[in-house]
Amino acid sequence: MGDLKGISAKLEYLKKLGIDAVWLSPFYKSPQADAGYDVADYRSVDPLFGTLDDFDAMLQKAHRLGLKIIVDLVPNHTSDEHAWFQEALASPPGSAARERYIFRPGKDSRPGAEDGALPPNNWKSIFGGPAWTRITEKDGTPGEWYLHLFDTKQPDLNWENPEVWEEMRSVLRFWLDRGVDGFRVDVAHGMIKEAGLPDWEGVAAMVEGDTAVGSEAPGAHTEQQEPHTAHIPIVREGASKEDTEHRTKPPLDPPSPYLDQDGVHEIYRDWNRVLSEYDGDRMLVAEAWVEPAERLARYIRKDEMQQAFNFDFLLAGWDAERIATAIEDSLAAAGSVGAPSTWVLSNHDTVRHPSRFGLKDPTTFPKGIAAEDEQPDHALGLARARAATMISLALPGSAYIYQGEELGLPEHTTLPAEARQDPSFFRTKGVERGRDGCRVPLPWKADAPGFGFAAVNHGAGSSSPPAPGLEASEPAAPWLPQPESFRDYAADRQDGVAGSTLELYRSALRARREHRLGSGTFQWAEEHDPVNGILGFRNNNVLVLANMGDKVIPVPGGYSVALSSSEPGTAAEVSILPDSTVYLVPVGS
Repeated sequence: MGDLKGISAKLEYLKKLGIDAVWLSPFYKSPQADAGYDVADYRSVDPLFGTLDDFDAMLQKAHRLGLKIIVDLVPNHTSDEHAWFQEALASPPGSAARERYIFRPGKDSRPGAEDGALPPNNWKSIFGGPAWTRITEKDGTPGEWYLHLFDTKQPDLNWENPEVWEEMRSVLRFWLDRGVDGFRVDVAHGMIKEAGLPDWEGVAAMVEGDTAVGSEAPGAHTEQQEPHTAHIPIVREGASKEDTEHRTKPPLDPPSPYLDQDGVHEIYRDWNRVLSEYDGDRMLVAEAWVEPAERLARYIRKDEMQQAFNFDFLLAGWDAERIATAIEDSLAAAGSVGAPSTWVLSNHDTVRHPSRFGLKDPTTFPKGIAAEDEQPDHALGLARARAATMISLALPGSAYIYQGEELGLPEHTTLPAEARQDPSFFRTKGVERGRDGCRVPLPWKADAPGFGFAAVNHGAGSSSPPAPGLEASEPAAPWLPQPESFRDYAADRQDGVAGSTLELYRSALRARREHRLGSGTFQWAEEHDPVNGILGFRNNNVLVLANMGDKVIPVPGGYSVALSSSEPGTAAEVSILPDSTVYLVPVGS
């Protein structure tokens, strides 16, 4: 799976890339039911990834290189193997241990039956299926139900309990004392539930998006009682039958009783005070799938978090009008509270943007892609992805890059069902393909086992022993299979190669720093014409033009091309090709 020593070994690569900070997904002790987002101990490193000493060494090396480290915090739920939950299972109803979670008696199967056989309400899990699981009490009788908005192995904490508040403050201080620079907050719009836990007919999803309707892949999860119901048909005017056979999550109307409740903001005011106890530049960034942008801005008011992921920009797709609207709305909303906006195109919960942009409709947002689904045009998707990256890196605010996108990695779109591990795949019986396709390990060396990701299985000097049956020098298979096509994207085949995606990212990040684009000023350019597929804006002395139409457009007079997303050898010096972006600077500057 990779480990902390592996990250330490790649920090020079990241420094050369030109980034400022690294956000790590959870490395805490966990049974790995949801890739570490089921935390069993917030203060220890899972042996899969090393030790606390390995973490400290990685952090110190990052700081020596001038890189900051942001760690993932998972405050909405724990693992069912967390000591608190195990204590709750061993304690009676109404006990202090159960009050740390959301336990409730069930409803009777019929009036007066007193069997509590039905869930307390009708909420659905974000991963599919019911959001409640019934436990068996110590005496062997059917007992209370506990809430899990995600997998059964991820029971929700009760944020009405002061003990939960104090515990999470302690966790923050534990990592701040070790020197971390900040926290990415998982499900930042969760935690607080509406009083009384009222029924709600809607179904929330972690990721907005479309899901193909068709074959249902086999699943092996014990909780697959029912398929996901978060999808309704889309019918577009004038669209063919093929274009309408997919479904999307409906809007949250009425509003969700367990997402974006006003009470979450007091939590972040409290955490803001904790971070202010520490010297240096410490920060919180929210993962909050909240709309509209004005409501997301409430998370980054001066006494709350410092940043929030901008999912409107991520969801805009390859479309000039949609991107322009997302940019305007995001800058206005963040500016209204004096905070920077953020720009992100891919992450560990979404199909990688080179693949999304290669679909027939590059604004669609599938929840994973399988072999039986539409396969992207990889060359077209990569061209658009390179262009979109140059847009995001030229905008003021903070830009987030998902691992491997600097290599142009596509989604693994033919991952076999038996290799998948995402609980959302099993809980929806394969209707949602899941997120495994974007989580496949990176290719470092084209001709090495595992493309260099796992060249040896815990070799000399590692804090962890070899896996059973493997010698220390024997190659280890990556935790998800890599497609053969990844060979062409390997870092060693792109390093130093003019025009490669890796070198384009390095150049764009260098331009971002040299021209101070992250802290620059934004205005739409005269050339901006999104209706006709042209996105144009100025940031400091850089003119950014993106051609999302189907016609070649000339480079305006008085400017020279500083950087182009087009492949070398094209006519980029005098024209802007379709599906490309250029950075232009005044001649002589």
